[in-house]
Amino acid sequence: MVILAFSDIHGGYREVERVLGSYGAFDAVVVGGDLTTAGTAREAREAIRAMMGYGKPVMAVAGNMDPRPVEEEFRALGVSIDECGRIIGDIGFFGVSAAPISVLRTPNEITEEEILRRAEQGWKEVAGCRRKVFVPHAPPAGTALDRLRDGRHVGSTSVREFIERRAPDLVVCGHIHEARGTDRIGSTIIVNCGPAGKGYYAVLDLSGEPAARLRSPAE
Repeated sequence: MVILAFSDIHGGYREVERVLGSYGAFDAVVVGGDLTTAGTAREAREAIRAMMGYGKPVMAVAGNMDPRPVEEEFRALGVSIDECGRIIGDIGFFGVSAAPISVLRTPNEITEEEILRRAEQGWKEVAGCRRKVFVPHAPPAGTALDRLRDGRHVGSTSVREFIERRAPDLVVCGHIHEARGTDRIGSTIIVNCGPAGKGYYAVLDLSGEPAARLRSPAE
């Protein structure tokens, strides 16, 4: 299975459609949050329906900049994997919307305790799958993927705790635009896709051993 993963789209839907229309064969689409920037349910609906128009499963979590109506629209469209699982073949997808509470007071922030609760709830629904893909918007704390330009780590301690405990095969995150990259915690491969609104995304390959590679606008 080949999955195209996008995060931090922030209204840059043309970039996502460019990738979906030109990439070639793929099996599913994952949206790792921040589809909008304080957008509306209508905006989210139109964007997700455009992605669904390629005839592949779409799975999404909301980001800290996606207000509650956006998250509710994901549920109405049947694409939300926030605190729930979706199984395609023998691969289970589950995730956590929002980001940890911060001084920024963005539209969709939750406590670390709630992040962990949602992650565990989703895990229950996919625990029997051969492969598991975890999609939190926030990156795990203390990795290459949660570091600001000034060097501070601002990721989720609960996302890290969950990965260390459950060891999903792949983790797709975003949130910290400048920390685009890949990292590992134990056997788990983690990818921060980078800002999709600027043409960055990731390709996950679960055809054999799990693998993730970053793609840029030039590719």
